[in-house]
Amino acid sequence: MLDAALLAGTHDRECVFEAFTRRLPTGRRYGILAGTGRLLDLVQRFRFEEPELEWLRSNHVVRDATLDWLADYRFSGTISGYREGEVFFPGSPFLVVDAPFAEGVILETLILSVFNYDSAVASAAARMVTAAVGRPLAEMGSRRANEGAAVAAARAAFIAGFSATSNLEAGRTWGVPTMGTAAHAFTLLHDSEEDAFRAQVDALGPGTTLLVDTFDVEHAIDLAVKVAGPQLGAVRLDSGDLPNLVRTVRAQLDGLGATNTRITVTNDLDEFTIAALQASPVDSYGVGTSVVTGSGFPASGMVYKLVAHRSHNGDGEWIPVAKKSEGKASIAGRKHPVRRLNPSGTAIAEAIHIVENGAAPDDNGRSLLVPLMTDGEAHPEFLGAAGTIAARSHREAAMRELPDQAFRLGRGDPVLPTIYV
Repeated sequence: MLDAALLAGTHDRECVFEAFTRRLPTGRRYGILAGTGRLLDLVQRFRFEEPELEWLRSNHVVRDATLDWLADYRFSGTISGYREGEVFFPGSPFLVVDAPFAEGVILETLILSVFNYDSAVASAAARMVTAAVGRPLAEMGSRRANEGAAVAAARAAFIAGFSATSNLEAGRTWGVPTMGTAAHAFTLLHDSEEDAFRAQVDALGPGTTLLVDTFDVEHAIDLAVKVAGPQLGAVRLDSGDLPNLVRTVRAQLDGLGATNTRITVTNDLDEFTIAALQASPVDSYGVGTSVVTGSGFPASGMVYKLVAHRSHNGDGEWIPVAKKSEGKASIAGRKHPVRRLNPSGTAIAEAIHIVENGAAPDDNGRSLLVPLMTDGEAHPEFLGAAGTIAARSHREAAMRELPDQAFRLGRGDPVLPTIYV
């Protein structure tokens, strides 16, 4: 597309691109947007260096004139969108890119790869946070994702309300709190389970978390309290019939005087198994596979479409454009989404205004678009660890606006209707 547009002379037409999702995953009532801070950093650093250019050249992918254009590529446009952590619904543009066609179209895969994955993780994680009813959750899914996705997933889960991650790179890069426990391999390394527990307590102190289901849980609990004393920080259960096992372990710990020792569980949990443990004396959860795979929906169905461009005759008129494909039709023209609230502050609808020349709509609802990048420079408040914390805070505020039925785990339609005005 870029090569052909450069040849045709249409590459520099001013354009408006919008990213949105056509639908939520089956049965989901809302989505949580994540990835904005990552994307803005990536766009600022998006370059074609000599190795990439040489590969394109040697494989005759594009013409030499296009290679010259790519060598000088720097995004110079403007991006607005939802704040990271915002709740999203079908049809509402969470990202708007104003740029010449060539600059905007080349970012499509980058934009969608970031938002489709990060938002899938955050949307699933938010449901798990609801199911946990205030008990902390740790993200532990790095071994179920590729090395880049593992870091992105840890960040997205934190934005959605998880308390910590086992991925240290997410802590280094994004400021996500980190934690971890010993694996079964550590117990099996030692001559006895007691030796393993002593080695861990000697290194980390009695407040550590001991894994107690390598062999026999009842015996391991006795050993754990014997080694660490009643001030043992926590025990971790990674197998078994958890509702019954947790109750038994709690009674055993209390009987040994370890009344403040916490119980954390980590056995292939998702939002439904977490909800099933609400009545059990669980203190915290560790979630792996389910959170990094979006709990069955590893992508968010997001698309990136051209919705308007300037006319070619030089009069500056904006021309709305849209595709009409069956089942994939889009709506032409620049849009401005507004979340309408009732007098008590509860969200009741997503109102999408078709606007001309960027004029703000006359609507009393909460405007959802904010400036994210101006003239190719990202607004710094959305970047890095500080941006990640801000996204987590905004997610909390946005979810407080949702009606109660949004938090039911059973299948249902989007909790807010999307209306075009």
